[in-house]
Amino acid sequence: MQAVLLNLPGWGKAWFARLYWRGVARIIGLERRCLGPRSPHRPTLFVANHCSWLDIVALGATLPGCFIAKSEVGGWPGIGLVAKLGRTIFVSRNRETVAQEQRLLEARLQAGDNIILFPEGTTSDGNRVLPFASAFFTLAFGAAKPWVQPVTIVYDRLESQPVRHADRPQIAWYGDMDLAPHLLPLLRRRRVRATILFGAPMPPGSYANRKQMSAALERQISANAAALRQGRELPAP
Repeated sequence: MQAVLLNLPGWGKAWFARLYWRGVARIIGLERRCLGPRSPHRPTLFVANHCSWLDIVALGATLPGCFIAKSEVGGWPGIGLVAKLGRTIFVSRNRETVAQEQRLLEARLQAGDNIILFPEGTTSDGNRVLPFASAFFTLAFGAAKPWVQPVTIVYDRLESQPVRHADRPQIAWYGDMDLAPHLLPLLRRRRVRATILFGAPMPPGSYANRKQMSAALERQISANAAALRQGRELPAP
């Protein structure tokens, strides 16, 4: 079965991964509320904040795109196979392989693949958005000339009740947390809701350089995440 799935064409792997993550979301009781239209353009860089392994399930079930993951993820049981099926791009973060990995990412964009970026480079505690690393935005200025769409994800309902500040460590997976001890208590919960807010898609050339883009999107996503956590009304994208 694994060999058959890995031999699917690119669109088949992406379709299977999205279907798989939707199944996982249903099993674990993860609901998704999407606000605003998703970018219809190809390729698009979806730029999102990151606080939990749940982000992979929520965004994988919602977006037609490839994740970028550290190379170790490819060897994780279950998750590694699905990551490969979804055409995840594995990077080692070694200086010796940076140029080669950058060429691979650029080739994916030029082939029309969307890419999902987490420019914080790690996960937060869910109560804030960490600073963005501008190096992630190099792809936005490459030959593929992708559109860029900011995506804000916040977990705002836990068993039909608003998520409080003290509840967020139950959802966020960050720092030196082991996965299993964090996973099991959360799975005992019957329902968690992720609200996913899509900002306005930005055409190529919207910013002069990657540092300007990184700073602007960090401010936008941070403000949107704060508003969603506090239940405030957001302006239309």
